[in-house]
Amino acid sequence: MGKSRARRFRRAPFSPAGPEQRRGGEGGPEDEPAAELLEKLQHPSAEVREYACASISKLLQQKHVIPAFLQRDVVRCLGPLLMDHSLAVRETAAGALRNLSACGGFEVCDDMVTKDIMTPLVALLKECSTGLDTNQLSPKKCREMNKNYIEDIANEAINLLWNVWDWNLEQYRNCLLSTLHRIHDPFECNNTAVSIFNKEGCLEAVLHYMKKFSTNVDLAISVANCLQAVTEDNPDLLSSFNVSAQHVLETVMLCPESTMKHILLRTLIAGTIWNIKDTIPPGSLGSMVNAILKIFSESLAIDAGETIIRMNEAEKNRLKLAAEPETEENMSDVRDNCVLSEDDDMEEIPKGKVKRENDISDLLPSDKWELKEVTALLMAQQTALEIIVNMCCSEDPSDDEWEELSSSDESDLFMENSYNEGGGLLMSPLCLSDEVNSAFLNNLIPKKILEKTAFPNSVALDICMHNPSWKPLIKKLNAVQCRALTCLHSILLVSDVDCLGGASALQSLAQHLSQLVFSKTELPTDTEFLEAITSALRALLQTMASKNISQQCMTSEQLLALCEAGIHSSNASVRVNVVSILGISGSVLAKGQDTAETLKMIGKFLLEVAMKESSLVVAGEALDALFDVFADGKEAEKAAVQIKLLPALKEFQPVFKMRMRKEGKGQYSTDQLCVLDNVKMNLRRFIAYQETLGKTPA
Repeated sequence: MGKSRARRFRRAPFSPAGPEQRRGGEGGPEDEPAAELLEKLQHPSAEVREYACASISKLLQQKHVIPAFLQRDVVRCLGPLLMDHSLAVRETAAGALRNLSACGGFEVCDDMVTKDIMTPLVALLKECSTGLDTNQLSPKKCREMNKNYIEDIANEAINLLWNVWDWNLEQYRNCLLSTLHRIHDPFECNNTAVSIFNKEGCLEAVLHYMKKFSTNVDLAISVANCLQAVTEDNPDLLSSFNVSAQHVLETVMLCPESTMKHILLRTLIAGTIWNIKDTIPPGSLGSMVNAILKIFSESLAIDAGETIIRMNEAEKNRLKLAAEPETEENMSDVRDNCVLSEDDDMEEIPKGKVKRENDISDLLPSDKWELKEVTALLMAQQTALEIIVNMCCSEDPSDDEWEELSSSDESDLFMENSYNEGGGLLMSPLCLSDEVNSAFLNNLIPKKILEKTAFPNSVALDICMHNPSWKPLIKKLNAVQCRALTCLHSILLVSDVDCLGGASALQSLAQHLSQLVFSKTELPTDTEFLEAITSALRALLQTMASKNISQQCMTSEQLLALCEAGIHSSNASVRVNVVSILGISGSVLAKGQDTAETLKMIGKFLLEVAMKESSLVVAGEALDALFDVFADGKEAEKAAVQIKLLPALKEFQPVFKMRMRKEGKGQYSTDQLCVLDNVKMNLRRFIAYQETLGKTPA
């Protein structure tokens, strides 16, 4: 797969809610509090401004109220408060902007950058960085001596920066990728946040925060998240990573603490170092890769299911010991420092923060440390698996000239074949460098990835299902499994059979994947799981077929049932995968004996897909699969005659050409059109080949 594969693993974006339609153009009920609170931001009293910021922060967690605030220019109202004289106002203003950026999506973040949120944000980051050493941020004293305002403000600011950067980076990638329905000009995208970060020397300030990792791991994790995002596909920043900057990262990587939060921190830093690997001296590259994969191996070695069981029991014991009636004073403190989330369980969330579906580790109440530990572990494992996928790509110079299209662009059709933008020539196959391959084997990475492909522990799932606070972990457990399957897919594409354990190991793996699909009474319907499992199966069966390794992991009935279920998926990648799987299996069957009946079923299925599929990419894959299945063999010839393959293809050929002329330009990328052109040419050749078979004397 190409270098853009990491995009598949970005946290699911929030969809910003547009203004609701209202009769007579009347404003909604949220308009009144929005206007009132924004007005209070200008109040001379710092306490009133703080209250207004905190209230806005809470409201912005509800996406349907965001338009009311945007219409009143909330960004320009809150932005100056990042440099307010009151530390508390700075923190709550940063928290409100963080919620806005997280819940608003790309359009809101793009608007924030356009309205120059980066100027006060960069100033705040630099001032906080200086304040870490001087232990003061402004002449005013902190109202609460037990509260470290500087680090708390820095944490909110870093998360705001991460959100703005992440959304802009995601949209920038979208522009670089030619999507199915439109072709973007990369320069139309707003990468101002990227440029400002690079030019304003923000890296030095951010790394200064990282030095607090031994005393404030939460701040360090926020910084590490930001660093991993900001270093990805940002060559202009590489020159800023001097020896001193690298030393900071190496120090964090070597920290001995074994808490789950520290495991997450080390994993994120390892990902950052991988992103800046071009700054590492060649002589140190091998040891660097080994150190990174050692961290990933340690993270993946932990059984998340057992950790959930153990931590849940620890939480119960702690709550039993602490089961004392709280005083009214304590309850008042809780009310002052927390806001209620929109979830049914009404969890308490620290003020100025938003509860995210996919990243909640730093948003949980401070008393839920066991849950935070498990969340950190799952995030660490998911991150490690995502980075391993990125490592499984060719590092040849020619690779810089191309990117494989993302799964959402219906492009997994040709994951083995990538085309040069200039001439449509086939690029070199994916391969692991010697350093990466050696480190993979030394740290038992393939074995640990395979372990993570299993379904989550049923006891752990039951605990999460019956505990509202722990229920979000179910999605994270499933995400880790899907990431592991995608990792497996990538490793199968880039590793040779011997490194994978030989023929017997691949056959065992095939049985394992088959059990994941068919172990339950009904076939899986979850799109993410289906895409991951079919991608892994496709790569495995292709590897086995290329080495003439016997494939007996599925019966013909199971194979067709999987393809029937997959072809109705709304995800084009799933449809492409099942069609390819059918083609690979059919080509193997064509070499056997007494397989004509099964080949007939496969042929009819593929013909129907080619003729009725709405996506030309999937239709092209179905035609390619037909060429493979009926390329050779007596059984294939017999089946082709019985399903009238030649007349059907001759009738379909002009239809396919017409669809390419009508639908091709403007809807498909240059790479996709090159491949579809190849399919069109092969269709003509295959028809000619079939005609010669009909003329050959029996």
